Amino acid sequence: MTDLVRSADALWRAMTYIVVAQLHMDSNPLDARVDVSDVKAQASGHWGTVPGTAWALVHVGLAAGYRPDIEIIPIIGAGHAGPVQRALAWLTGDLANVNPRLGRDAAGLAALVASFPDGDGLGSEVHPALPAGAYMGGWLGGALAFAQGMALDSPNRVVVPIVGDGECETPTTAASWLAQMAIPGAQVVPVVHLNGRRMGGPSLLGSMSDEQASAYARGLGWEPVVAHVEAGSPSEHSAFHRVLVEGIDAALRGEHRVILLRCVKGWSGPIGAHKTPLTDLKGNPRERAQLRRWMSSYASHELFNKNAQPVGALASALDEIRFSAPRPGPPPAPVAASPEGRGFSTEVCRVLRAHAVAGDFKVFSPDELESNRLGNLVGEPWVHEALAEEVLLGWLAGWTASGRRGVLISYEAFAPLMLAGLVGHLKQRRLTDPTPPSINLLLTSYGWHNVYTHGDPALVTALLGIGDPAVHVFTPADANRTALALDDALRSVGQLNVVIAGKHPAPLHPRDTIDHERQHGLAVWDHLSDLGEPHLTIVCAGDIPATAVRDAVGCIRDRYGCRVRVVNVHDLAALAGPALHRYVGENASVLVATLGHPAAIWGLLRGRVPSLDVVGWREPPHPMRQDELAAHAGLDVAGMTRAAAALLTRSGR
Repeated sequence: MTDLVRSADALWRAMTYIVVAQLHMDSNPLDARVDVSDVKAQASGHWGTVPGTAWALVHVGLAAGYRPDIEIIPIIGAGHAGPVQRALAWLTGDLANVNPRLGRDAAGLAALVASFPDGDGLGSEVHPALPAGAYMGGWLGGALAFAQGMALDSPNRVVVPIVGDGECETPTTAASWLAQMAIPGAQVVPVVHLNGRRMGGPSLLGSMSDEQASAYARGLGWEPVVAHVEAGSPSEHSAFHRVLVEGIDAALRGEHRVILLRCVKGWSGPIGAHKTPLTDLKGNPRERAQLRRWMSSYASHELFNKNAQPVGALASALDEIRFSAPRPGPPPAPVAASPEGRGFSTEVCRVLRAHAVAGDFKVFSPDELESNRLGNLVGEPWVHEALAEEVLLGWLAGWTASGRRGVLISYEAFAPLMLAGLVGHLKQRRLTDPTPPSINLLLTSYGWHNVYTHGDPALVTALLGIGDPAVHVFTPADANRTALALDDALRSVGQLNVVIAGKHPAPLHPRDTIDHERQHGLAVWDHLSDLGEPHLTIVCAGDIPATAVRDAVGCIRDRYGCRVRVVNVHDLAALAGPALHRYVGENASVLVATLGHPAAIWGLLRGRVPSLDVVGWREPPHPMRQDELAAHAGLDVAGMTRAAAALLTRSGR
């Protein structure tokens, strides 16, 4: 047995043993007797993915240790592989950096197993602060696209995503194989964990023969190599490591190679089990006996001394492995935006080009730049188009996770396809330190100026409903403000920024409040407002609402003889802030005109102002002209006047 094989075998046994202990033991994790007092009252956790995921991680870590000249970064795709990641992080000492109570000693190991699955704020799934955790896994199917984004434009980096065969059935993973053709320079070596089963039944890809699975991969532009692992033998370790190293070398040459890791789900333990089947260890002696045999099979006495210190081949392996994370360079310093009133296309393109010149910048778009009046960007080396929003989001997330900046530009109506990925990303970033560059979306071609089927502002409604302070929804009133909002978003860190902007020609509004809007998210438009405390405050959020309010405010003032204040909202997040009444007044009725669903605004303002109404997107019963749609939703002079009258009547005016 070679030194490499000894190291791989020892590290795999140690990781898998610690996972089994986490799932089942409450104390004395190195005691092979498995006493009834040491087992969990209610064992739980995912087992089936553990052996294969640990296998792949072991060999990636060893390959990286032998190649210090390049970054070899593993990405765990299955969130359920969290126990594997925790085991690895305890062995490497990374877990102690997150929580000193989980140090690499007997007390730390005991605390690790006792805390699973709920303790210490780490949870039971993949965590971004631990090795191989850059992709959290809560967004099912995005790991391959995320790895592609992380690998983009990084000639000394190879990313190795570990992708489950069940994940391969998701639209995002399925599209990512083909989308690699749009980013051929992304050096990735996917390891498909072909263990044959999803959570509850056979996987489609796992049900294929080696020949069929290989033909599938070749048809999508990948050269497959099948690696069989049945018992974790020395020859299987040696063969898999050779296949992995050859795949990394192939990626560095610009080739696209995928490794199909053919194994049995849950091998070395309960075969075929998704979760542990040993759920009555306290009350069932047979289960304890089964667990005793299972844990003994890993020969932990060869791996640890009585103080839980690694010994022998395991100690050597831990000296040899390396788990990298991207090393971002210094942030670029693009020229600040200075819009000149030349319209959406010109102003947005100027901002994007300024950031591209500064470097480390990408634009991702689903083949719609021309339609979105940004056709001048097509063909630029920093622009990538593929007709799959979910894949593009994965690329953007991986790109920004490596410290670089970018934006995804799409139709508003197609943006809800990204909701699951964005929610998963928000969950991940709450746990991430240091804070990476923001995720930025520019959504245009909204429903007010589009066909019947292309009207859906649901993404923003859902994101605002989460209540995450990282979410910012910019609703610029004109093209100048759009350029500035986009520039601010691209410079920010730790946020999820959504810019909603029309691509069509629209009126420009006075610029005197722009700086205040950028700093505070909203501002009083004095040119449309009366002096003194208002009876009615009209709030506009977006370019079409801003124009509708401008046109309606004089009519409302003249007809009802009331003092009116107009507030422009540049960032909807500001409506949730504590300074709201400084802008809308203490006792005024508030009428909000918004591009999106009124429900989103009600969620932000309900109970915070004495009298409220919201005019916004209303689903049309059938295809309508744009003026008919505005009238249907009440976003025209007549509709705004009716809404104002009703509010003033309710308040006794």
